[in-house]
Amino acid sequence: MGNYNVYLPSYSVGAGCYSEIPKVARRLGNKAIVIGGRTAIDKAKQALLDGISGSDMKIIDFIVYGDDSTYENVDKLVNDERVKNADIIFGVGGGRAVDTTKVVADKLDKPLFTFPTLGSNCAAVTAICVMYNEDHTFKEYYYLEGPADHTFIDTQIIAESPEDLFWAGIGDALSKECEAVYSSKGVNLAHTPLMGVGVSKICTEPLIKYGKKALEDCKNNQDSEELKQVALDIIISTGIVSNLTTTENDYYYNSSLAHAFYNGSTLVEGARGLHGEVVSFGVLTLLTCAGEIEKRNEIAAFNKSLGLPVCLADLGIDKSGIPTIVDKAVTLVEWNAIKDRVTKEMFAKAIADCDDYGMSLK
Repeated sequence: MGNYNVYLPSYSVGAGCYSEIPKVARRLGNKAIVIGGRTAIDKAKQALLDGISGSDMKIIDFIVYGDDSTYENVDKLVNDERVKNADIIFGVGGGRAVDTTKVVADKLDKPLFTFPTLGSNCAAVTAICVMYNEDHTFKEYYYLEGPADHTFIDTQIIAESPEDLFWAGIGDALSKECEAVYSSKGVNLAHTPLMGVGVSKICTEPLIKYGKKALEDCKNNQDSEELKQVALDIIISTGIVSNLTTTENDYYYNSSLAHAFYNGSTLVEGARGLHGEVVSFGVLTLLTCAGEIEKRNEIAAFNKSLGLPVCLADLGIDKSGIPTIVDKAVTLVEWNAIKDRVTKEMFAKAIADCDDYGMSLK
């Protein structure tokens, strides 16, 4: 590999952290356009206005991005005069809203600040965007050179977000360590992915340590140190891992069997569950396949304590759906790094064995 660039996320965190906007933006311009989800804008609008109050910054307008991260929505925004006239783009909301603003900022070559309003994913700090078709089916990944210029995580706004999305975010973040470690096993890693796998090893412990209290605080709309630690884990720690273990062409250690299980499950009739909810069971299948039974049992106990799934029935699936899941899994990018040491049959058996164990916990 020749010359290459690595761009890491920078961020502000805490209740009221939007007050840092003028300081962070001082060399980038003073005209901002806010683009985001309708609900997210409603939640964050006053905090944004308060954050720039008393400075020379101004917000040109607040624009609802659409209803999905599609190129059609991107094109509308790229051609919007309000967006063209802005110095900085503020991306506000959940993953799909933020991913849309990331592509818009890239195409217009404008600075981007992201303002996650949910503790459910790491989109606010990653250099990859998940793009969908107009019918909401997956289209492709859009790769960026680097993440947003800065991310602002107001933990009071996170505390007031829907608890089920925060809950699912915990489930999704549970996958980061085991997937990065498993997919890179036996590989002589270069510096950047080696850093990424190293960071992944701090992603599980905070969830186990603080997750239950953080979820309770989210239910009560209460900011707390536990909620902050879990939000940082979901948004920042996992996002850094994603940036360091993902390239468009050279390597991909960012996800593995847990996400392969999720993608396969979407084809099973009757399957249900939020993304992170399903992924959390996928974590158990990965650990079973890897032979890490003690760790599997520990995570299963944690899942049960939070109401996350421990068996297929929790997701509306039975064992007849396993072939569909594994048939899809082997076609995914997540399979590439493990294809020489895992077979369809091994993965299918791991899912079935994991289901049996989960049923024993009922």
